[in-house]
Amino acid sequence: MSSEIEKNIVNANNTTEQDLDEIMRKYDRESNTRIWEGKAKIVMNTLTAVFSLYCIWSTMFSTAQPETKLTLFLGMITIIGFLTYPAQKKNVRPNHMPIYDILIMLVGAGCYFYFAINAVNIIKMQANTNIGTLQVAIGVIAILITVELCRRCVGIPILCVVGVLVLYAFINSMAYGMRFSVALRVIIDKLFYSTNGVIGTPVNVCYKYIVLFIIFGAFLERTGISNFFISLANRIAGRSSGGPAKVAVISSALCGMVSGSSVGNTVTTGSVTIPMMKKTGYKPEFAGAVEAAASTGGQIMPPIMGAAAFLMAEYMDIPYAQVAAKAILPAVLYFAGIFIAVHLEAKKLGLKGMSKDEMPKTKYLITNCYLLIPLIILVWLVASGAKTMQFSAAIAIIAAIVIGYINKIQNAVAEKDGDGEKRSVVQSIGKATKETLFSTADALSAGAKGGVTVAVACAMAGVISGCITVTGLASVMINAIVKVAGNATIVGLLLTMLCCIVLGMGVPTTANYCIMASTCAPILIELGFPVVAAHFFVFYFGIVADITPPVALAAYAGSAIAKSNPMKTGINASKLAIAAFVVPYIFAYSPAMLFDGSTALYEVLLISVSAIVGLFGIAASLNGFLFKQIPVVLRLILAAGGLCMMIPGTLTDVIGLCVVGGITAMLFVASRKTAAKAA
Repeated sequence: MSSEIEKNIVNANNTTEQDLDEIMRKYDRESNTRIWEGKAKIVMNTLTAVFSLYCIWSTMFSTAQPETKLTLFLGMITIIGFLTYPAQKKNVRPNHMPIYDILIMLVGAGCYFYFAINAVNIIKMQANTNIGTLQVAIGVIAILITVELCRRCVGIPILCVVGVLVLYAFINSMAYGMRFSVALRVIIDKLFYSTNGVIGTPVNVCYKYIVLFIIFGAFLERTGISNFFISLANRIAGRSSGGPAKVAVISSALCGMVSGSSVGNTVTTGSVTIPMMKKTGYKPEFAGAVEAAASTGGQIMPPIMGAAAFLMAEYMDIPYAQVAAKAILPAVLYFAGIFIAVHLEAKKLGLKGMSKDEMPKTKYLITNCYLLIPLIILVWLVASGAKTMQFSAAIAIIAAIVIGYINKIQNAVAEKDGDGEKRSVVQSIGKATKETLFSTADALSAGAKGGVTVAVACAMAGVISGCITVTGLASVMINAIVKVAGNATIVGLLLTMLCCIVLGMGVPTTANYCIMASTCAPILIELGFPVVAAHFFVFYFGIVADITPPVALAAYAGSAIAKSNPMKTGINASKLAIAAFVVPYIFAYSPAMLFDGSTALYEVLLISVSAIVGLFGIAASLNGFLFKQIPVVLRLILAAGGLCMMIPGTLTDVIGLCVVGGITAMLFVASRKTAAKAA
């Protein structure tokens, strides 16, 4: 899209870059950062860039034992975290860090470094269940400081879960006759010094895979791929009825492949698509909801899935490539549901598409399609299994640097006469080289800062998992829900869905899945659902918490850009994302949708077609328009028919098809008769 069009869009919405920063700061804690300027900024960026380089080197070449590697990693994360996030998001002064923050940072990092340096001795002490008072004190201090850092960069909801479970662990231990001092020693031993707590599976996966892919995402963003995705989406759907909303769906799905934040995705793509939707004629509440629902769906979009795909591979003990492959069909159905709803709303309002002048040029897409090369290389390397994921990510990062450099050379050459300067090709290349060096350092720095939130959230998820292990709470929850559900597995699914939505409120994608995998997935497995289906089920419902009121952060971010009512935007987003509330039930009862087990191609096609027809019926029912306004009674019948198509079984499919097809035909004929009379 041309810069003139983007400028017009921003002016039409009266949304400045400063406004977008404020929205990010309000709804995305990762954006509530300290302000470093001048030499202090250079030092900070250098420190974070060096940390990213250390992570790349360490994950690929370090042979140290896990206790040493992971505690060193968390010690550095603590330093960068406190240098980045202030205690409060208001009144942040440039180049200012209070003395108490410096002390907390040094003490917290020191605790982790102490563990790293003395790992061998501590492991021996732990084997004899004989950690000393000093070790207990260090463990308590480290966990409390990590909790404070989590409050700053992740938020309160996950800490509420942590607090309740730690308290339950103490009560449970003391109920068996332990003194408080003994219970404290046992709990700290499990939560801090074992690999089932803070340095458990979530942090291990974060260290090995997630941070590398966050760094890759930072490099990929700087190649200009987001603008390419938006332009591509404009070319595909911009001219159709209500085109800008369809552009938002497509571009958010594409950008979401490399984004780890539904709020960040909403603000990034929404700053362009939401004003376009409003200009076309969509109501502000609907425009914000479309972007929020689509951006949240980016977290379930392969190949990266907000970095949760790597955790899913670890928890389910299957290759990453299989996780990405299994996620394809549910993700397609999710976005198909939103696309259908958007189209029906456009027809209902009589909206047109974008004009020819607003469309990106085909030449731009052809000449810039090379921007996809890093993503293609990553997917190819990981899917082929020829190299480790760490090596694949490193190669993809190098490819992103090269592609970014080529893109900057291309832009510099194209602009050499447009900015009033007369530069030779050599001078343009020199300018591009300088920009690439700065961009590389900036990407390394951004990757490190992005890794802080994920690492801290994963550490808290490890504490949650450790508490569940220590207390045996998982068995208690499983037994309670199994007892309530009995033979009615649908009741178990409904109760698990509610647990996931509540526990997932305000929690980042990766930590969200860690919590669900530890607490909710075992419930479904105990009820007899396949392991893969159980994990995908809880992942989906943990993610939709971002658009489900009352804590719908992505929807609220979209409403801030659209200048709409936040609660109405959240409700609209939930309606648009109806597929996310239905599709998990389909693959829970029909694992063929996840390509699980021995699945025939015709089974997958049958399930996919019936699901799309069902989503069409439900979307039309919620919208209230299909060729013409739908009476209330027919809307209810249409919704029932759509749900029948979702329920596995030939009989229900036939009933649903007759209902949806019959009502659709009836409304089509009625609309034609009305049009004929009007003519």
